Amino acid sequence: MSGTGTIYGVGLGPGDPDLMSVKAHRLVSNATDIAYFRKSGRRGRARTSVDGLLRADMREFAMEYPVTTEIPLDDPAYAATLKAFYEDCVEKLLAMARAGRNVVVLCEGDPFFYGSFMHLHSRLLGHCPVEVVPGITGMSACWTATGQPITYGDDVLCVLAGTLDEESLVARMREADALVVMKLGRNLPKVRRALERAGLAERAFYVAYGAMPQQQVMPLSQKETDDAPYFSMIIVHGQGRRP
Repeated sequence: MSGTGTIYGVGLGPGDPDLMSVKAHRLVSNATDIAYFRKSGRRGRARTSVDGLLRADMREFAMEYPVTTEIPLDDPAYAATLKAFYEDCVEKLLAMARAGRNVVVLCEGDPFFYGSFMHLHSRLLGHCPVEVVPGITGMSACWTATGQPITYGDDVLCVLAGTLDEESLVARMREADALVVMKLGRNLPKVRRALERAGLAERAFYVAYGAMPQQQVMPLSQKETDDAPYFSMIIVHGQGRRP
């Protein structure tokens, strides 16, 4: 791999530039090539969060998702479409690396926590140098926004995806002391029902856009609508052992 550039998967944190690590800030501000995921027709949250940090001569590679919610997750076409997309992105990133260019891939939150970069990482390994820079997760920003610790003492924290079926959600919720539910969106009504069945609805908080200018925090019981943006979560705090 002599002379080959490095692909950096850089965690930008939850959206506030002040919560970016020193290493991430250095890599982003010195980058000659950046890449980032975005929905077609959008700038992308990762790209927007680094406005003002980039070199004037920096080159951009926008990786536009071919599908987000248009195809059901359990439809084989969904996996097949994304597989082809990730493989195409990897080929383009490898072409940059083989030309001796270092590429900083901008990643919301942490690259290895429910992030799209992990699908590039597994395909890049062995073909070029790859380095991952961890970042503060969105869930850390969300539970901090509630003003309460997420866990105490021996509390067991469970992180769930709202895309799970209702029965699975209920079963996992009943086993947890503290809880984070991600990927709400259209799944919020189902998550509400699961929380009620698990006896956790009264302790649940709804947080949207944690650590971002449009942050919203409220007890879930006060949220009157069932709409939820991509950057939203349910937080249930642990009640465990305290000195």
